[in-house]
Amino acid sequence: MVNGQEISNVAAEQVLPSFREALKVWFKIGCINFGGPAGQITLMHRVLVDEKKWIDEPRFLHALNYCMLLPGPEAQQLATYVGWSMHGLRGGLAAGLLFIIPGALVMLGLSLLYVLAQGVPVVDGALYGIKAAVLVVVVEAIVRIGRRGLKTRLLIGLAAVAFIGIYLFEIPFPLIVAIAALIGYLVARVSPQQLSLKQSDAPDAPPREGRWREAAQAVALWLVIWWLPVVLAALMLGPGHILVELGLFFSKLAVVSFGGAYALLAYMGQQVVEARGWLAPGEMVDALGLAETTPGPLILVTQFVSFIAAFRTPAPFSPVFAGVLGAAMATWTVFAPSFLWIFAGAPFIDDLRRNQPLAGALAAITAAVVGVILNLAVWFALHVVFRRVTEISAGPLRWFAPDPASVDIGALMLALIAAVLVFVRHMSLIATIGIMAVLGIAWKLAVG
Repeated sequence: MVNGQEISNVAAEQVLPSFREALKVWFKIGCINFGGPAGQITLMHRVLVDEKKWIDEPRFLHALNYCMLLPGPEAQQLATYVGWSMHGLRGGLAAGLLFIIPGALVMLGLSLLYVLAQGVPVVDGALYGIKAAVLVVVVEAIVRIGRRGLKTRLLIGLAAVAFIGIYLFEIPFPLIVAIAALIGYLVARVSPQQLSLKQSDAPDAPPREGRWREAAQAVALWLVIWWLPVVLAALMLGPGHILVELGLFFSKLAVVSFGGAYALLAYMGQQVVEARGWLAPGEMVDALGLAETTPGPLILVTQFVSFIAAFRTPAPFSPVFAGVLGAAMATWTVFAPSFLWIFAGAPFIDDLRRNQPLAGALAAITAAVVGVILNLAVWFALHVVFRRVTEISAGPLRWFAPDPASVDIGALMLALIAAVLVFVRHMSLIATIGIMAVLGIAWKLAVG
């Protein structure tokens, strides 16, 4: 792997930091990167482009566009790319790992608290209030992504079809993404204006020497790193052990996780709640609520899911140790592919600056993701506001019917308060979750 001075075309024009200085900044970003991908990308732009001037804005935005084409957490991948552009492999590893580790440690602590402190009124009340906040946060994500991504009739139609497909027909999320990407790719070649695309005016960049060799080395190395813990678990514990199941499931998830954590949750909820029974519906809402309160990518929600699944099927370990191993397996198999995509693809990023069909695929995927997140919002709303929800099937159709008599007045009132805080008062995510946790505690203590 060549060093960062050779990697970045702007290195000769910009004064790059020492590796030690970069480490301090990446650690700081890892500790304060709350707010999901939008907040994290804004934070990195302010620090890396405006304050430190380690990367210029066109290159930052182009790298972001590339990362948005990839499965996985785009903010963490963007950090990895910027670190790689400055200090090569060690820079990319440092930036990517420090973006994850603080939040992963916090999520592990919250997972332990969740399983060990259930039944404590204060903890139960806080989770009760956070669930209401999470419902509103997901709705806010639909509004935000919809404003950005649904600019034409075709894109609105893709979002509607994606919602109907996943909500009524249970079409798998990976298939929805694949179909949307194909439609966007083809439409962009003949009628890009239907996808709200503009012709790129970026200058052609000369191809990097040795890029295919770098990419091949990265693929070989990171495939081994990615699958090593899964193979070891299978050899030591047997192919049917929960750790192997988790490794295989989250490896698959890492490959199809286009559209961010909210879209991912729609697919993951379908799999871990309905298909595998690892979590109850309410626990999936808790999972996102806890992930929203931690720094790092929201995809760390997978760590909570894996912790709970392993905690409940611990043999031959203790429940807590099994849970820790499960959390580690999820984190490893979710994030190792992200490093693979960046280290293998970074040498080619400049080649993609004029690739209109890929931009079309991304636009179509973004539109479909709005429909997928809407499905998640409906699913969350039903399970937060109603105590009893029945799944009904009629031929190829499937939908959820709530029992009106089971409406949870407290949850409904808290959701309305959270909506006012987010949409009227425009309160920050962390502040909203904190207020709703306090209100949830007060409600539970008041009603017993």
